[in-house]
Amino acid sequence: MPIRRKGSPVKIQLIWPNPTLTEAANEVFRSRSSNQVQHMDISSVADGDTRILNSAEVTVFLGPEASQLAVIKSITDSLYPKPVVIFNPRWVFEEESSFGELSGFVGSFEVVYSFMGLEVRGILNKRKGVIFKCIRDGVLSGEKWTVLVEEEGELKVVSRFKARPSIGEVENVLYNLMAINSPITKSAKFLRGLVSNVTGKNQDEFQNSELTP
Repeated sequence: MPIRRKGSPVKIQLIWPNPTLTEAANEVFRSRSSNQVQHMDISSVADGDTRILNSAEVTVFLGPEASQLAVIKSITDSLYPKPVVIFNPRWVFEEESSFGELSGFVGSFEVVYSFMGLEVRGILNKRKGVIFKCIRDGVLSGEKWTVLVEEEGELKVVSRFKARPSIGEVENVLYNLMAINSPITKSAKFLRGLVSNVTGKNQDEFQNSELTP
């Protein structure tokens, strides 16, 4: 279904990371050929005249490599103020701080959808989860980054972040959760409670009684 704006279809330019994927896309979509969607590879745009992109109203970079960021920025600057989308980039969030001058360019994009799987292994068990963010209806309204963990076959929310969390922050959340639910921790709590029941006092009361003259 074509994207429409005020009743008219929107022209979209899809830019692929290499000629092989571009050729494959043209083959797949050949039976659905439309003047509203064009396929190009990034090398042909970088080496040629970018004015060919001006006819498109939205440009989408599909699966670009970090090494192609300089070209992406150049193309994006030439298209301003038309919208540009980077879909499924082949770099991780932690790499973005090492992009130098291009870090600011990457940071200028708003994340509208992200779903990243996680797995943290403990001593006796492991936890699977995801980092998730989704902008509904394309309207930014303060959506948070959500960390969900699988419990009893279901994903449950365990934490939310205003800004995109680092892997270290997410690991801390998952490790703390694992520690709380660890059989070792539960056994320690049980033994501490058992001792308190035998003495008839909880730990705080026992400490206070020692301070009583």
